[in-house]
Parts: sequence; structure tokens; C-alpha cells
Amino acid sequence: MADEVLSLFSRARDAVWRPTPASMRLLALFGVIGNAGIIATGGAVRVTESGLGCPEWPKCTGDSLVPTHSPEHPAVNMAIEFGNRMLTFLVLAIGLLVFVAALRLRPRRRDLLLLAAAQPLSVVAQAIIGGIVVLTELHPTSVSLHFLVSPALLIFCVALWVRAGEGDAAPRALVGPAVRRIAQALVVATGAVLIAGTVVTGTGPHAGDADSRRYGFNIEDVTRVHSLLAWVTVALTVTLLAALHRTNAPRDVRRHTLELFGLELGQGVLGYVQYFLGVPAPLVVLHMLCAALMWIAVLRVLLSTRDRGPLPVPAPTPTRTKAPQPA
Repeated sequence: MADEVLSLFSRARDAVWRPTPASMRLLALFGVIGNAGIIATGGAVRVTESGLGCPEWPKCTGDSLVPTHSPEHPAVNMAIEFGNRMLTFLVLAIGLLVFVAALRLRPRRRDLLLLAAAQPLSVVAQAIIGGIVVLTELHPTSVSLHFLVSPALLIFCVALWVRAGEGDAAPRALVGPAVRRIAQALVVATGAVLIAGTVVTGTGPHAGDADSRRYGFNIEDVTRVHSLLAWVTVALTVTLLAALHRTNAPRDVRRHTLELFGLELGQGVLGYVQYFLGVPAPLVVLHMLCAALMWIAVLRVLLSTRDRGPLPVPAPTPTRTKAPQPA
């Protein structure tokens, strides 16, 4: 058992300190998963009214870094908020490991290094904004910004994940300019859906705390805008699918677009169900997780419309030959 643990630790160390293209891509995938997961846990903080479970920042309370007994804040709310903070440190640790691996990768690839460097820096920014959220007592604008940093960070994470599996040749278009523009419009539309979703959440009942401020919009109006943008996204996806079929685009592009379309249909059904059921908390968290998955999927669609060639071949490690011994 001890040997197995030691072997596992050794492989994990080598994946970072002596990375291969495969281990680099696996670490990048962990970054994608971690940042998608923190979107869902952030949703859990909101729907359980745990946003001020730790009322101070960077400490949980005025005199303690970790949750302690408080008559004003239930233990479960403190635990949920503190757990979300700890997940931020886990995502930061993954980002640092990804950066070290990109730094140690041979041959060194400059764009991978830049994408990897953006991850820990963005997580630090996310933590600072999280502190602003607490200090402003969950003002909806700061909460919206706190959420939107995660999709922005996912751009770097997904780009690194994809780039780690391809070469460094000049981008070669796999689709025509018109199809490429549809894919770009789809990314913009999906981003608009995410932004509108933060306004819906900032207007609706899940503020993160019972006494937090809300946007002064009519919930039905902002929900309609959010729904309209979602339908625009679906329409663009269908248009892209038709264009890909008509132009006989590569299979990977069509597959990624079909995956996105399936996620959109599921997310649409989920959105309408939660609206008519009065936005129950578990469905809100699931809706936020699906939003993260949709964002990842649409980024993969865009990145699959071009090719960067095969992975660079690592230079062979020179072997030392022993000098002949004197007779």
C-alpha cells in the first residue's frame, strides 16, 4: 500500500516537474473542472443565504480565519461560505501547478506559458473581488462581477486545455469565413446570456442573504430578456449546424456544435422548469453549473474551427557514454 502511494506521489510530481504534453493537458483539464466547479459552489452559497456566513474578509470573523461559534451566523452558513473560500485556494493551487508545468515543459511553448500564467493571477483577482462582495454586503453589482470573472478565467483555461493538445503552426482555418463569423457571434451571444443571467439572479429571490440589496428591475422583464438572448443563442447554434453540414465541415467541429446544442436544450428546459416552480434552490445551482458547461462548450466550438498542426516533438535527451577504462 505504501509503495502504491509513493508511486502515485511520484507520478503526480513528475506530471508537474517533468511534464509531458499529455500530463500538461491533464493539468489544464483540472483547471477547467476547478473553475467550473467554483461557479456551482458559488451558486450554493447564494441559494442557502450563506453569502455573509463569513461576515469579514480575509478572515471569516473579526478575530478568526476559520468559522467559529457565532450567535448571529448559523454554523451551516459559515461552513458553506468558508468551504467556497477554500475551494478558491484549491483552484489557485491548480493554477500554480499548471504554471510550473508550463514553465518546465520542453520544448517550452510561449503561448502555453502565457495562458498558464493568467490562471493564478485571475484567481487572485477573483479572491479580491470576493472580498469586495463581502465588504459591500453582497451588493448585486459586485456579486455579478464576482460571477463573471469565472467565465472570463475559463477562456484561459479552455484555451490552454485545447492548445496543450495541438501544435504551434500558424492557425489554419477549417471552415469558411462566414461559418467562422457565425461561431464568433455564438460566443458573443452566449456571453450575453451569462451577463443577463447575473441580472436575473441579482433581481430574484436568491440574494445570498435575506437583507442584501437587489436590483430594482421587474423580475419578469429581466427574465424575458434573458430568455430572448437564450433563444438567439439556440438560433445561432442551429444556423451553425446547418452551415457546417452544408459545407461538409470536419467531424470535430460538428461534434462540438452538437454537444453545445444538446446542452442548450437541457439548459432551456431546466430554466423554464425552475421559473414555473418558483426557482427552487437545487435547480438554481444546477442551472449555474450547466451555464458553465455551455460556456466551455461554445469556446471549444470556436477553437475547433481552426487547426494548429501536430504537437511539437520533444528533443531526444542525449545519453552519456562511459569513457573507456584503461587496460
